[in-house]
Order: sequence, then structure tokens, then C-alpha cells
Amino acid sequence: MKDLNLVPTFLWCLLLFPLHKAVANGVTPEETKQLRDEVREMFYHAFDGYMEHAFPLDELRPLSCEGEDTLGGYALTLIDSLDTLALLGDRERFTASVEWIGKNLRFDINKTVSIFETTIRVLGGLLSAHLIASDYATGMRIPSYDNELLDLAEDLARRLLPAFDTPTGIPFGSVNLKYGVDEHESKITSTAGGGTLTLEFGVLSRLTNDPIFEQVTKNAVRGLWARRSKLNLVGAHINVFTGEWTQKDAGIGTSIDSFYEYLLKAYLLFGDEEYLFIFQEAYSAAMHYLYNDPWYVEVNMDSAAIVWPLFNSLQAFWPGLQVLAGDIDPAIRTHTAFFSVWKRYGFTPEGFNLATLSVQHGQKSYPLRPELIESTYWLYKATRNPRYLDAGRDIVASLQYGARCPCGYCHISDVEFHKREDHMESFFLAETVKYLWLLFDLAVGPDNLVENGPYKYIFSTEGHLLPATPQISLLQEHCSYFGAYCNRDSLKEEPNASDKSADSQETNGSRVSEGWVRTRFPLDSSSFKASPVSGLIKGLCPGLTHAQKYGISYLASVDTPHEDNSAKQKDTVVQSQAIVVVSDQISNQSLSGDGNNNNVKESTEREPESDPSRS
Repeated sequence: MKDLNLVPTFLWCLLLFPLHKAVANGVTPEETKQLRDEVREMFYHAFDGYMEHAFPLDELRPLSCEGEDTLGGYALTLIDSLDTLALLGDRERFTASVEWIGKNLRFDINKTVSIFETTIRVLGGLLSAHLIASDYATGMRIPSYDNELLDLAEDLARRLLPAFDTPTGIPFGSVNLKYGVDEHESKITSTAGGGTLTLEFGVLSRLTNDPIFEQVTKNAVRGLWARRSKLNLVGAHINVFTGEWTQKDAGIGTSIDSFYEYLLKAYLLFGDEEYLFIFQEAYSAAMHYLYNDPWYVEVNMDSAAIVWPLFNSLQAFWPGLQVLAGDIDPAIRTHTAFFSVWKRYGFTPEGFNLATLSVQHGQKSYPLRPELIESTYWLYKATRNPRYLDAGRDIVASLQYGARCPCGYCHISDVEFHKREDHMESFFLAETVKYLWLLFDLAVGPDNLVENGPYKYIFSTEGHLLPATPQISLLQEHCSYFGAYCNRDSLKEEPNASDKSADSQETNGSRVSEGWVRTRFPLDSSSFKASPVSGLIKGLCPGLTHAQKYGISYLASVDTPHEDNSAKQKDTVVQSQAIVVVSDQISNQSLSGDGNNNNVKESTEREPESDPSRS
């Protein structure tokens, strides 16, 4: 897509490089250790505040030092914090928390809850803690533990299943834990709400040997993708009964973001190539129609006409996802742009207007979101560029001086005036401080479960740790692409029909061949007999499309005008880009244009609020 040309070039320069901001001195090794310890103290300031003033209510009010029930009334913040306690090596509090939850938590309650939030926060938190507490290899095994959290997770998931009983397979947005779906429940849900359930439900199926959980969430993804537009774009909200899109704005932020995230991560965790096929096509379309280097906009899913030139804070997860996909160069540029907004205000507002270069009216808050920090961690892991430590230091300073409250950390209701709000989301402990701590611990020399543990981890959208254990990950699926390995030369991209110029190819092409991400999932040598493997990489070989392979093609929206624009569509259809997962035996692939040869050691990576779009 061509540049927006919404503002003069010099204004972009002022935004990206404000004149009044001095260049920060690099973070020293000693300062890195101090920052890691400071982030640890930040976690305990908030966690202890919650336990003392709010527990067992869901969340903390850090200004008034009180608690409030916000989701279901079952100690939400404690559940969301479990794997962070384990990551920090706090055996005593991790054990005590797991034991209390096992003895006291029950879901047979008359509460109507969000499918999305309950899945990513509660179900994900229970499963992650179970996998840590039940396994000696993690170093956090609890001797008295007897699968109590797994039993709770299964009970909770079965109470969520009635939401999936729809004609499209796409679930309702809410369900009553005791009585099922209310007859007056809205039939409109978000794309993220229906498409961000596969990791948690898939892990549960593999731990319980009951395929129903994985099946319903995969059907939901298929239901959404089957209703994509001819441009391979999805809208923001859909009717779960008719399949009609009620909001056709396509983007990578609010109401859609983690749909893209879980496509790639479901493939990485489960080895299911169908998710990879869909991700290939969805990512290619997003980079072609939504990417205005270095920003992303919202467009009409049918026509690709720009409808919203806005950076919203939920988009900030995207550079981190691009690292996992191996598309490093655009991730670096976009992160630089996003972080410039943080530098301007001290926080990222929920919305920043790219046309006026100002905070969007009505979107001035910063509810302690983790997405920008998450991408900072992944880019440092990929490049080892110290500027990401500088960014982390600035973020810590902003949180400490702008958001720290007597009993925890407060929402910022207005980033321009740094007004505080008496609320602290549970994801602050599940994600925000977790990614900050991992960033600085990685720089010091990591000694934690993620970087040095027995497994490689996928981070859920709530930051929960899901390990690629043999029981969960079908490792052989990572070794063969339906038995096909491609020569590296065969994966060179053909330029898009609508992107003929060299400049356009560089900005929108996202040249995957220049930014590999290595996975450290072991290859089972019995699954193939290629010799040698060094010249072969796993990827999207020429062949059947996803629709041909699985019989899933798009369904035109009922209310889509039947215009005779087939010729134009032929010119704008984008060929799928090859997002490649490279075997451990292929080494020395450069990850960035900075000349770094540090390879990403794959573990893998949210969304908030009741409106599924990152909490």
C-alpha cells in the first residue's frame, strides 16, 4: 500500500525524533542488574498490595487499597500471577497459592463471564501453573500437588462449551458458568474473541485426552476465516448466527489483534499446518493492505479503503509477532515508531491519530498494557541491540514515576496530564512486569524457566507459559511439511502484482529471507531421511492453497455489493508470503539488518478488556 502522505515529512521526523528529547546513555551491565531487581520489586509491590488489600476479590484498587470483583469473583489476580511467581523462583508463594486455589476455588457459580477473558486469564493461568507444579523438570514441582488445577481447568472449560453451540461455530461472547448462554445474549462477537482460544483449549485437550476442546476452538477459527473477504482480510465484529460482519474495519489492533497471534502460535505449539496456511495468507494480506511503513491503518475489509488512520495501543504486539515469524526488518521500524509515541507522552494512549499527530479524543488512557514491552523483549532477544534495553529503562521510569500508587500501580486515565485511575488489571502482573523482568534478565545472563528450563515455551496472549512438551507438541509435525522440504532458492518471493517498484517491495514486502527465526524444537531424525538438511528449510512450498488443501474458501458477506470488479481484484490479490520456521540444523542466519548474527532461541509469546482486544 502506498504511503498515506497524511502529514509533511518534517512532522514525521519531529514525532520520531523529538528535538527536546536527549539521547539516552546506554544501559550499563550494572544498571541492567539493578533494573532487573527493580522490576522484581515492582511485581511484589503490586502482588503484596493485592494479597493484603484485595484478595480473594478479583483485582486491586491501588489508590484506595481496596479490592473489587471484575470478572467472576474468584481471585483473578492470584490465578493470573501464578506462573510469574514460578518464573521468579518464588517457591514458597507459588506453592501456597496453588494449594489455596486447589482447596477453595469453584466455578459452579451464577456468574456471566467473558469467554475471551476467562479463557486467556483464568483457564490459561490454571493450565500454566498446573504444568509447572506437576513436573519435576521445572524445578518448581509441588510434592503434595495432585492435579487440582487441571481438574479446575477442565471443569471451567466444560462450562464455557455451551457458548460454541452456534450455526457458524463461532462462540458467543459471554456465558453463565452455571446456566449456560442466556437467551438474550448478544449474537455479536469480536474476531479476537472467537479466534483467540485455540492455545488454552488445545493444551487442555492434550492433557485430558478429550478432543472436544480443541475441536470447538479450531472450528471457530475456520468459521471466521471462511468468512474472510476476497482480499483475505477479516473484520472486527461478526454475527455468530448469520456469519455477517457487523463491523468491516480490518486491522491488527482492537478486536482483531490476537486472532493473528494465535494462528502462528497454534502452529508453533501444536505443529498443525492448517494454522500455518491461514497465517501465511492472513499475514500477507495484512502487510499488503494495512501496512503503511512504519505504521498500520484500518481499512474496509472488502475494498481496502482506509477508514481509520490510527495507531491504537493494542497494535504494539505486532513487532513481537513478526519476530516469531522471522520478519525482523519491518518489526524494527514499526517498534521505533510505536515507541516514539511512548517517549512523547511517557505512556502509549489507547489511540494516537496519525493524521493530526495527537492523542485521539476519548482514547487518552493507558491501562498498564504490556504489548509494547512484549515487542521490546522479543526484538532484544532477536537482535541483542542495546537500544531495546534503553527502551526498557524508559518504560520502567515511566511506570515508577507516573503509575506507582500506595498499594500497586494505577491506570493512567490521561497520558497528557498523567492523571491516575484507581484500578490495576490482573495482566499487569501476568504480562507487563513479566516481560520487563525477562528483558533485563536476558541481558544480565538468563537464569529462569523460560530461557534455561527443560522446554521451549509459547507465551499465550495473556503471557502465560505453555511448554512444548512431548504430550502437548506433536514434534514430528514440526519436522515435515506434509513430507515436503523446500530448497532455499525456491522460497524467493515473487513481487506482488500491485507492488512493482523496488521501494514498495522493500517497505511492504517484508522479506522473510532476510530475517529467519530458528526454532529449537528438536527434529526427529526418524521422520525424514534428507541428507544433508543444511540446504533445506521448512516453509511454504509451491503447491495447493489453503482453500484447496482443506476445502475452506471464503464466503462473501450477505450484504456485500455485487460489483463487477473482478479485473481489479485480480490485480490486487496478494500471493502468500513464506513465513519460515528454520530447523536447528540450519545455523548462522542473520536476523536483522544491523548485522547481528544472534539467533532467536524460540520460546514463544495478549489482549485485554471485556471487548476482546487485549484486556
